[in-house]
Amino acid sequence: MEPTRLGPGQAVLAFDVGGTDTKSTVVDEAGRVLGLRRTPTPRDPEDPAGAVVRSLAALARTQLAQVPDVRPVTAGLSVPGLVDERVGVGIFASNLGWRNAPLRDLAEQELGLQVAFGHDARAASAAEHRLGAATAYEDVVVLTIGTGIAGGLVLGGRPYAGGGFAGEIGHALSDPAGERCACGAIGCLETISSAGAIARRYTAASGIAVSGAIDVLAAAAAGDADAVRVWDDAVGALAEQLARLVATVAPEAVVIGGGLAQAGLALFEPLRERLDALLSFHRRPALLPASLGDDAGLLGTALAARDLADVLAARGRP
Repeated sequence: MEPTRLGPGQAVLAFDVGGTDTKSTVVDEAGRVLGLRRTPTPRDPEDPAGAVVRSLAALARTQLAQVPDVRPVTAGLSVPGLVDERVGVGIFASNLGWRNAPLRDLAEQELGLQVAFGHDARAASAAEHRLGAATAYEDVVVLTIGTGIAGGLVLGGRPYAGGGFAGEIGHALSDPAGERCACGAIGCLETISSAGAIARRYTAASGIAVSGAIDVLAAAAAGDADAVRVWDDAVGALAEQLARLVATVAPEAVVIGGGLAQAGLALFEPLRERLDALLSFHRRPALLPASLGDDAGLLGTALAARDLADVLAARGRP
């Protein structure tokens, strides 16, 4: 891909750790994203946080060996799960196995740099707000709908973390008599409207295995009654949760990315109609497809690293 330009600024490292893969890159002073890599996220049940952080140091050495003239001044690290950015702690990540892990401190020790630490979905939200689909708005909800549903809020132009607990839109209650979610609760939005749930619910109803939600959409378009019902349930539950968000935080825009957004107008048009029907006096948000794709989290992480570098420079620190 062509390197995405973040504009002039400090050179930084960025790491976006996922449950399966870790994305890493170097951003130079011109804002070019150099040598973007995707590598398996290491697993160590005995020391899950340590294994991940040690892998970042190895990735940094590899990345910097390829661009010896670039000298990063800070690094960014984003991870999934519950995250407290203020104290630099990964509170809990079910897919990676840590609890109350001091990830920022560990990363700073391994990398020898100050580290901007945060949540992957909030990093993606910040990137869509500053570089992507939502640059014209100050109050934004960003949803990534794939196997699960990750969310982030930008309010007044700033990411809102709520002590690490905000943005968990996928785990808002949608059906108190529904399925048990992987989080342990019953009837979360993620069990109805995620791409993974759409495929799973259709297979359970029809007995037909599908590779993903887009197959269910195609079956619905062909008149398959089970597919029509599953897709309609997914769009309806998503519209209801967005209506609650609209009444609570009144976003100017809702940005949707992830695998489900590949449905295009087949998702956005009925979702817009369903949402509009649920609202009265409320601010009606623009519904927008995400524009940064799978790299949004990494780009947001790089932006956070640059923000930290600016703060340190203003304080006169290296």
